[in-house]
Amino acid sequence: MEHYEIAFKLVLGALLGGAIGFERQSHGRPAGFRTHLIVCLASVLIMIVSDRYYQLSTLNPEIIRIDPARIAAGAITGIGFLGAGVILKSGFTVQGLTTAACLWIVSAIGLAIGSSLYSPALITFFITLLALWGLRKMERKVSTLVYRILVVTTDIEASEEVVLKPFAQKGISISGIDYEVDKTQRETTYHVKFVTRDEEKIKAIIKSLKELEGLKKLYLKG
Repeated sequence: MEHYEIAFKLVLGALLGGAIGFERQSHGRPAGFRTHLIVCLASVLIMIVSDRYYQLSTLNPEIIRIDPARIAAGAITGIGFLGAGVILKSGFTVQGLTTAACLWIVSAIGLAIGSSLYSPALITFFITLLALWGLRKMERKVSTLVYRILVVTTDIEASEEVVLKPFAQKGISISGIDYEVDKTQRETTYHVKFVTRDEEKIKAIIKSLKELEGLKKLYLKG
């Protein structure tokens, strides 16, 4: 492999990985421009090194035999640790899955470039950008289920039926209820788990509960 071809591969990997990382950076994700650039660049170099060892092994296969796919497989495994580091879970919300997938795909793009598979690498790159930029608007228009927990603390005399009445009025399905009773403070806390597709209904329920007689505390989780 000529030196100019090696340089071309490294520069191309940096450009493609950096472009995907720039999209992640522009949306405030933890793994951004520099991280994606370095991951893709490293993957290119790993494949170049793997290919070099394979070429050396062909000089005298009776003495040394090397499988070029083993080093690449190790790179993919290593990216899994980076991906796990950017995934955050808070309540019912999971963040960072797309960024983790981007780290994985830029690694695959880098390995393809290192193997001189330029067309598959470029096609994958453009499809990835389409998924990140072009499909974002479409994704926002899709109505999705929202999982929430509404915590309501009332006087101990307040009945469960009164607390749950706004949910029934708005036609929201309740998936579960947990209770906490504090006789010292004479209060009851309800953890109401529910599912809905309409955020406006959540606001309406909160508005109704604010007017509940004996209400002490109210907050939304998830």
